[in-house]
Amino acid sequence: MKLQVQRAYNFNAGPSALPLSVLEKAQEELIDFRGTGMSVMELSHRSRPYEEVHNQAISSLRELLNIPDTHEVLFLQGGASLQFSMIPMNFLQAGKKASYVMTGSWSEKAFSEAKLFGEVYHAASTKEGNYRSIPKLDELKYDKEDAYIHITSNNTIYGTQWKDFPDTGDVPLIADMSSDILSKPIDVSKFALIYAGAQKNLGPSGVTVVIIRKDLLETANTNIPTMLKYSTHSKNNSLYNTPPTFGIYMLGEVLNWARDLGGLETIAKRNEEKANYIYSVIDNSNGFYIGHANQDSRSLMNLTFNLKTPELEKKFLDLAKQEGFVGVNGHRSIGGCRVSAYNAVPVEACQAFSEFMIQFQKENN
Repeated sequence: MKLQVQRAYNFNAGPSALPLSVLEKAQEELIDFRGTGMSVMELSHRSRPYEEVHNQAISSLRELLNIPDTHEVLFLQGGASLQFSMIPMNFLQAGKKASYVMTGSWSEKAFSEAKLFGEVYHAASTKEGNYRSIPKLDELKYDKEDAYIHITSNNTIYGTQWKDFPDTGDVPLIADMSSDILSKPIDVSKFALIYAGAQKNLGPSGVTVVIIRKDLLETANTNIPTMLKYSTHSKNNSLYNTPPTFGIYMLGEVLNWARDLGGLETIAKRNEEKANYIYSVIDNSNGFYIGHANQDSRSLMNLTFNLKTPELEKKFLDLAKQEGFVGVNGHRSIGGCRVSAYNAVPVEACQAFSEFMIQFQKENN
């Protein structure tokens, strides 16, 4: 018998909302996974029942993102933060440089890690403008001999997002897509490597998805620890060691949900609709709400804004919490307000929050 639970309006930046139908299916299968007499968390990762879960998740991701045969799909651990180190360890060869486009805190962290392994530099940066925008494509300055160029496709803290991606020719393009993967159609063939922590749009925390071009694997450094080589995981179908089996099961179910919803075209339209509820209130508030990101760089995933005064902002956040809106505080490093409207956040949640914003302005203007 299912318990009747009042679901929160979950705007957490990550871990974030999961589809209710996925949670309910996991609940149903938790004790006895498809007749095995065990939970999926108890299955051997070498067993046939788990192997089917694992391979189906890879297949579903390939289908949804239209991943070409030139690329492999890996399930790793350590979050995007470990990728900050693994990428230069594998691909920043001696005598080469790597370029990083600086658009926020996560690109700064990726850059700092890469400096430990070789020579890196900024291909572009919007830090002087307090990361309110994404650089124009013609502003990127990098060398055709670079080992790779790295971007962060969506910036959770500042609320900016790349609308178009650069064509970097022979320079491998690497992207941290942790917070907007699966939110819209993308051309995977443009990228040599895409990585993403699962806890925004793909599933629960604990799984890191890597989509990597096969020829990049062939040029990787070899004098690094076994577990930190992409080739180790590629050769073993991400089963070299025990993977996060429950997280991968959940990821597969989220992918099924996305497919049943209509795929990435439908999801992209929903995300635009959700974001429009919030941005339209900001734009029509006559300065009562102040968006952080420039309009041409606004994120559909993380909608960031401030109020006119710190006192008003505190009152707004306190009342939002009382009304059941969870996770609306901005990141601790910059403050303000942030609505994270990832795929699984219902349209109704953003509509309800926009109505709350309008009412708050009427009462406090």
